[in-house]
Amino acid sequence: MSRKILLEKINVEGIQGYDAYRANGGYASVEKALKMKPDDIVEEVKKSGLRGRGGAGFPTGMKWSFIDKKTPNPHYLVCNADESEPGTFKDRYLMQHMPHALVEGMIVSSIALEAHVSYIYIRGELLYVYHILEKAIAEAYANGWLGQNIKGSGFNLDIYVQPGGGAYICGEETGLIESLEGKRGNPRMKPPFPAIQGLWMCPTMVNNVETIAAVPHILNMGGEEYAKLGVGKSTGTKLISACGHINKPGVYEIELGLPVEEFIYSDAYCGGIKGGKKLKAVVAGGSSVPILPAELILKTAKGEPRLMSYESLAEGGFVTGTAMGSGGFIVMDETTSVVKNLWNFTRFYHHESCGQCSPCREGTGWMEKVLHRIIEGKGKMSDIDLLWDIQTKIDGRTICPLGDAASWPVASAIRHFRKEFEELIQSREKVGEVSYLKEAVPA
Repeated sequence: MSRKILLEKINVEGIQGYDAYRANGGYASVEKALKMKPDDIVEEVKKSGLRGRGGAGFPTGMKWSFIDKKTPNPHYLVCNADESEPGTFKDRYLMQHMPHALVEGMIVSSIALEAHVSYIYIRGELLYVYHILEKAIAEAYANGWLGQNIKGSGFNLDIYVQPGGGAYICGEETGLIESLEGKRGNPRMKPPFPAIQGLWMCPTMVNNVETIAAVPHILNMGGEEYAKLGVGKSTGTKLISACGHINKPGVYEIELGLPVEEFIYSDAYCGGIKGGKKLKAVVAGGSSVPILPAELILKTAKGEPRLMSYESLAEGGFVTGTAMGSGGFIVMDETTSVVKNLWNFTRFYHHESCGQCSPCREGTGWMEKVLHRIIEGKGKMSDIDLLWDIQTKIDGRTICPLGDAASWPVASAIRHFRKEFEELIQSREKVGEVSYLKEAVPA
């Protein structure tokens, strides 16, 4: 079984509160960080090989090194806790059960980035988690870990929690920054990147909850030691939100490199397919990554075992591979309608598009309508090629990745399950109840 780091102490009684967290080694990394130079902390994170755990998988230490240190303007750290990706709930789980792990990570990361004001931007629907974080931050202030002259070090830091307005688009870092500034969460054109001009046009670093929570462990054990965990460039551990047709849905911490087959079928993790049914498909990294059929999620096109790592999941590109993404692992059994599932995803992306870019604003709506027509039993064979054509017009043609996120599931579903589309259209059968969607669909 994989080694646990982030969730190792999650079952300790009272770990949500300060006293139990501190008694179990909490804030030791802050004591260490306060005696180090900021650049040395960044270097440890570089050595660790830690990659962004929110979806992009970009090397965290390298991203930190982009922060503009020449400007006289203040630096800001923003934690992206706007977890809105369908199928993903690991950040919520970590914040709810171990809020001090995030607070400690925010302090160490702020020291590394020389940020004296930092923010946690949390999904607006998670108000109960907001109150948990507020309590943990208050406890950190009361015990001298936040505020002025922390532990006599001369370093000052204030942390604020800001609930968002419930928009998926604010999970994109520049859309998040716009929202944090009090504006509509429309993503910005890049460059300039936030590390140069972010919050209030000052150097800003935006990192995911899980990414920031891993930093104290890296500092405590050392970057090189952390890098020994995992496989290749996929170092360390990863939180996976597992759901769907499995016996044991939940949040699991795995050491990167674990075989996908073991993750699905081992009693230590998902415990196999519910009801003894056959595996049909998996969405490995949240709704925005390509869906893969059973034969390609368990083995690569080369016949090698598929691993839970950034490189192995991406083997074959988006033709025969997928992506780690945010770790939203959705398992589908043989009874699943891939077409209906795809319509549900597409409906989500149409609803969540900010409307700033024409390909996304119009294209997501067109894909939703065409898929609705198909599952209502009114589809035409030409609709399959129409869907393919629409997604190609969206992919890579928008300011932010939401357009890509909407197009990739469509492309992969048609690529791997075209026969299912064809059979559904030929049978003229209605799939499920969708009568609550009443808008007119062009003939």
